[in-house]
Amino acid sequence: MTIPGSQAPRPAIVIVDDDPAVTNALEFSLDLEGFDVKSFRDAEALLAERPLPERGCLVVDYNLPGMNGLSLLERLRAARVDLPAILITTNPRAALRRQAADAGVPIVEKPLLTDALLDSVREVLGTVSAA
Repeated sequence: MTIPGSQAPRPAIVIVDDDPAVTNALEFSLDLEGFDVKSFRDAEALLAERPLPERGCLVVDYNLPGMNGLSLLERLRAARVDLPAILITTNPRAALRRQAADAGVPIVEKPLLTDALLDSVREVLGTVSAA
């Protein structure tokens, strides 16, 4: 049942990145685009979070302290967290590209200077820009 005047919940974007500048910029820009954004500084902090959103996507840095982004996604999948994910990293080598492709995870390269990440978020969520 929809309550008159109510809005559907905003899709959640969960960011895992240890760089505060990147995290703050992503939180700001994705919030402006209408997403509910929550961030974590490392894999362990995200793994300790419960419950995770049912609707939305993960934006995960590959180079995290302790556990890399693909290993984090493997752990989440093993725990039946099936949110779509996007891997962000700088200069990914061919082997990493293959691993990400095998895992069904698109890569967006840093620095995040264009709309590539936003476009990827919309793509994995199945939404189209209103612009």
